[in-house]
Amino acid sequence: MTTNETDPARDPARRRWATIQLVRIFGVACVVGGMMIGSGKLNLPLWVGYVLIANGLVDVFVIPTMLVRKWRSQD
Repeated sequence: MTTNETDPARDPARRRWATIQLVRIFGVACVVGGMMIGSGKLNLPLWVGYVLIANGLVDVFVIPTMLVRKWRSQD
């Protein structure tokens, strides 16, 4: 390996991208779980479903944007 190549395991951009994708996947899973509770497929209180849906939507749309702004490289 030459000194010009970056180690993928230590590449901060790759770790940040993976973190953002994991947050989005977790958000989608929360929304699906909340919808299953709302439809009666999971036997939990309805308010838990609403909380999961709200949390999932925040995880999908808000948190990744905040992380991108926080990690934006300084020019």
